[in-house]
Amino acid sequence: MKGLPLVMLHGWALNLRVFDDLVRRLEDWSRSADGIALDITRLDLPGHGRALEPPAIHRHDPQQGWDIGLTAEHLLRQMPEKFVLLGWSLGAKISMEIAARAPQRLLGLILVSPTPRFSVAPDWPHGAEPAVLDLLARNLREDYRRTVGEFLGLQVRGSANATETLATLRAALLGQGECPGEVLQRSLQLLHDIDQRPRLSLISAPTLVIAGQYDRVVHPEASRALASLIPGAHFVEIARCGHAPFLSHVTEFTRYLEDFLRTLQLPAPQSAEARGARR
Repeated sequence: MKGLPLVMLHGWALNLRVFDDLVRRLEDWSRSADGIALDITRLDLPGHGRALEPPAIHRHDPQQGWDIGLTAEHLLRQMPEKFVLLGWSLGAKISMEIAARAPQRLLGLILVSPTPRFSVAPDWPHGAEPAVLDLLARNLREDYRRTVGEFLGLQVRGSANATETLATLRAALLGQGECPGEVLQRSLQLLHDIDQRPRLSLISAPTLVIAGQYDRVVHPEASRALASLIPGAHFVEIARCGHAPFLSHVTEFTRYLEDFLRTLQLPAPQSAEARGARR
């Protein structure tokens, strides 16, 4: 094993290239005197970047949204036996399901700009009105490229370094390939439908939750409330920051991440007998 296995899942409409700068910084730190060895894996979400969207995750019905459990299982099959998981936005939602579903495999969990529920509810004031999500779905059907462009702009609104961050998001989108509009519709439906609050108490891995003060996609109070529902989770809010803190505030974000990773332990080497049993 090269080092502590760290898996990254990106957000809606983007791809694994969005983590390029963060990975470079973590690899530099990993090689430094005060760093720890890391083995970093980035995955494109289904249908995003260069990944295929298996029909099984929407139960072979293209009019339906992704099933979060089937999506989590699909991604789990691509991950190491033991790992730390970092998920951003939609990637954070799927990461929470993975952590609840396979606690024995998680060494640690980092949730970036997460919410357990996107829609507002009587007992959840931190979400968006359903009409907002319905409008986004309608705009996707009419002009998905324009809709994705506007969504990227929303992610950096109110943030320091907004212009540079938006340019990085656009470059990542072009560098790995656009996501088809049909896939965006199905993954958006998952965001619309799911309330993960009942699942959060099942997460047992050490957890770090990071939010941006001026996030216009996920209100930081949603992330704070989420952290309070995960046993032992630590919450951090980055000042003057939007929805993508690992881009707009990468130095500060990396410092929080490095401090968290130092507290985790490498998995014990598996015996040949155990490896044979798995095969």
